Amino acid sequence: MERIMHKCRKCGRETPEDVLKSNWWICPGCGGYFRMSARERIRLVIDEGSLRELDPAIEGGNPLAFPDYIEKLDKARDASGERDAVITGTGEIGGRKCVFFVMDSGFMMGSMGTVVGEKITRAFEYAKEHKLPVIGFACSGGARMQEGILSLMQMAKISAACRWHSEAGLFYMVVLTDPTTGGVTASFAMEGDVIAAEPGALIGFAGQRVIEQTTGQTLPEGFQKAEFQLEHGFADMIIGRRRMKETIANLIDLNTARPRPADRKKPV
Repeated sequence: MERIMHKCRKCGRETPEDVLKSNWWICPGCGGYFRMSARERIRLVIDEGSLRELDPAIEGGNPLAFPDYIEKLDKARDASGERDAVITGTGEIGGRKCVFFVMDSGFMMGSMGTVVGEKITRAFEYAKEHKLPVIGFACSGGARMQEGILSLMQMAKISAACRWHSEAGLFYMVVLTDPTTGGVTASFAMEGDVIAAEPGALIGFAGQRVIEQTTGQTLPEGFQKAEFQLEHGFADMIIGRRRMKETIANLIDLNTARPRPADRKKPV
């Protein structure tokens, strides 16, 4: 049986898929990060056997009758095996129970439409109801143009749910992966109590060429990379994949209220 090979965008080396899976989807040659599916990320971060998906059957249509949109959705579903560009659920990370969402670049570049907005909003609402932290992995090309204003309004919709979750005193951490851009960056991807990023991830709103053409300025080397964003205060930390699970578990512990010994009821 022929092995599936993947080419590194950074160094050009081709590596078998099974080798990448065992190496956290990191190039063994240069250490560059491959993009990976939402299912692969869940496999690496969520404790085995603890996953319970939320709203797995939600599927979108073509609300604006955009030409050829249904065909593009069908193609994306066939290619990714997912109904849309995000998976939400409950699970445990290092034994810590949480609600999570993981966006998938393999479904129309992780673009945000009504289904993505509805599922992430419901995830925050579920977390608020059950007093759980939310851990999110953002990966998106931005709002989905085929859904027009219905896509853009998801920015405010998710942000409102995020605010209600925060007002309940609950923890939200987001990890920015490659790429995180557009309306996702302009809303819930930058609203976490802790904003982390993967090494080398592209993070921004508009693309570099658009900004340069608009401002007439040449942007610095590495502009919009995770390391640049960390240096300029748009991210709190950069976390490598091998440390991701342990770091998230520790941050949940540090940011989740637990009863003090003095608060526990003494036996009568």
